[in-house]
Amino acid sequence: MRKITLMSAVSLEGFFEGPERQIDWHLVDDELHQHFNDETRTMGGFLEGRVTYELMAGVWPTADADPAVGGPMAEFAGIWRDMPKYVYSRTMQQADLGWNSTLVRDVVPAEVAALKAAPGGDLALSGADLTASFLRHDLVDAYRIYVHPVRIGRGRPLFPPTPAPVPLRLEGTRTFGNGVVQLRYGRP
Repeated sequence: MRKITLMSAVSLEGFFEGPERQIDWHLVDDELHQHFNDETRTMGGFLEGRVTYELMAGVWPTADADPAVGGPMAEFAGIWRDMPKYVYSRTMQQADLGWNSTLVRDVVPAEVAALKAAPGGDLALSGADLTASFLRHDLVDAYRIYVHPVRIGRGRPLFPPTPAPVPLRLEGTRTFGNGVVQLRYGRP
């Protein structure tokens, strides 16, 4: 069965974006971007909220057509375009989507279970609001958190408050040359 894998970058304090949705503090160099490509290439699909989808759709569909974009960034453009995307939104219409995307209105555990039971690689989850919904329904199986060596002081935390501790099992870590540390956790 496929896993739902939360993949996100955070500051040292656990913010995934600044108070004005800034992500300019992300330290993504070629080494880290190539790692993202290697990780996402094996996925069976991306689970994205509307905001994340619109952000990605604003860059990746044509990024590799820009002669100034090369290496891992150009490679990711093809990965993103070709990867099945499940876009969770109550306001978008199917016509607003492109690039191998399917519109999903709500996080319904039975529908997510059917998606997990389908053949293919694991499913990469991103977007804070969508993540909160998946966490509320206990649908996240694995975590790939990229801690950037920066404190941004304030912003939006990745994880919503929980009524009780949620134990996890450390599966591994990796340190990148730019100081980013990947933390990999799974269910115990």
